[in-house]
Amino acid sequence: MTHTFYKYQGTGNDFVMIDNRFGTFDKNNSQLIAHLCSRRTGVGADGLILLESEPDYDFKMVYFNADGNESTMCGNGGRCIVAFANFLGIIKQNTHFLAIDGPHLASIDSEYVELKMQEVSTISSNENYHLLDTGSPHYVALKSDLEAIDMNVEGAKIRYSEPFNTTGVNVNFAEKINNDTFAIRTYERGVEAETLSCGTGATAVAIAMFHSKQTTANAIHLQTQGGVLKVQFEPHSSSFTEVWLCGPANQVFKAELEW
Repeated sequence: MTHTFYKYQGTGNDFVMIDNRFGTFDKNNSQLIAHLCSRRTGVGADGLILLESEPDYDFKMVYFNADGNESTMCGNGGRCIVAFANFLGIIKQNTHFLAIDGPHLASIDSEYVELKMQEVSTISSNENYHLLDTGSPHYVALKSDLEAIDMNVEGAKIRYSEPFNTTGVNVNFAEKINNDTFAIRTYERGVEAETLSCGTGATAVAIAMFHSKQTTANAIHLQTQGGVLKVQFEPHSSSFTEVWLCGPANQVFKAELEW
């Protein structure tokens, strides 16, 4: 049977996007999802996203990692599905949708999407790194000479080390450019490799850098391998609220495939 799908990307983080409002896609078929995400034998993507109907919301986002397993929140994927919903005519400028970590607000202006992330209330820090959950669990460490690091090697070492190897963790290395700008590289669990960008990772880096007094800015630019994201937030004594992930998201192509 021939199926229509779309390819979307946000700062180089790319996704197979499927309109599943009629429930025709078998989301329990992890082998098919992994095949579609394969860059050598399939379409090629960091993940697959289903847009589904959901009562009381504009739509529901269901996200799968490239390994075929349903996963936690994906920030760039969330921005891309907003662009997809706009393309389908489900929304115009503003939206209220449901994801695995709860409701999200978002807006789109041309190809620029602003996505409200969940409040962050817990950050675990030590001398070398920070741990926090921004919809997905993240490890954040400040590094120098970021471009010289082999992320697939160094990221995997941390992702598979104790105590992270049970459920996995996304690994982010950041380098300070100036008070409100950081370069960032991310190794993503589920993809099991470095990705060009990670939205929840950018969010985690911005909050961790403010928390550790590396910046006094509450609107921070993150230079990913695939482009620039902006994260803004309201800091409080024990939490970060009004967390917004902002950046470009656009359709790459539409195609049909038999599966």
